[in-house]
Amino acid sequence: MNRISVIKEGYVKNTNLDIKRVFTETSCNCFDFINIVGTCRCTLRSGCCCLIIIRVFIGACVYRYTHPHGYVCEPPKAVVSAALVKQLREETGAGMMDCKKALSETGGDLEKAQEYLRKKGLSTAEKKSSRLAAEGRIGSYIHDSRIGVLIEVNCETDFVGRSQNFKELVDDLAMQVVACPQVQYVSIEDIPESIINKEKELEMQREDLQSKPENIREKIVEGRVTKRLGELALLEQPFIKNDSMLVKDLVKQTVAALGENIKVRRFVRFTLGETTSENEKNDKNEA
Repeated sequence: MNRISVIKEGYVKNTNLDIKRVFTETSCNCFDFINIVGTCRCTLRSGCCCLIIIRVFIGACVYRYTHPHGYVCEPPKAVVSAALVKQLREETGAGMMDCKKALSETGGDLEKAQEYLRKKGLSTAEKKSSRLAAEGRIGSYIHDSRIGVLIEVNCETDFVGRSQNFKELVDDLAMQVVACPQVQYVSIEDIPESIINKEKELEMQREDLQSKPENIREKIVEGRVTKRLGELALLEQPFIKNDSMLVKDLVKQTVAALGENIKVRRFVRFTLGETTSENEKNDKNEA
């Protein structure tokens, strides 16, 4: 009977396989089940011609179906609607094809697609970090007429500097500085070496570390100092509008969306009455 059934015949391009296994493997590769409906052989003098009718069942593949030969049949990727692509593009600023791919890879899940683009953007942002950023804008934020912030954020072109996405970034960063009174520097790299050494000395002198071995103390101090330095740096703060990401991730995400290098250059904070007492003291000393 095996000689009568086409399915049991050896595959002409690889005699180690039979037709059934080839069809099963092909089904997994294209995410469809394939059946042979029938065959018809026409003999012409010294040869023959074989006509095979094949039916393809679209979308019939069972999720993660594993057939006896060990091949795994994966489900087809989700169909992505144009409206969903548009929504993701508006929310992230990423390109249309990038948004479509992100949605396809994440099964049409908008939040996962945003995370996909963010992770992809991180590596993209790193490549742009060495490019000159001399344009941009100076943003400001005043809270309750008592606290004010000026912040300079640079980009590569004035076109991006005038864009709504860039303006929103600058406004968010100014608001972030107001919300984080402990922040004194843009990044950890901006913190002077003298401040770092002082923090290390203070931590090494803490009573809870005196009884510990030297190597253990150094590791604990290193961790504490790193945490303390992070508290002083703007880019290391949790973003006030989404505390699941840091400010530096927000900047890198914007870099990926706008396609330009972005640098937070500097900021200054003004607090009403903060220096009044000190100024009065200095005036008395001078008198």
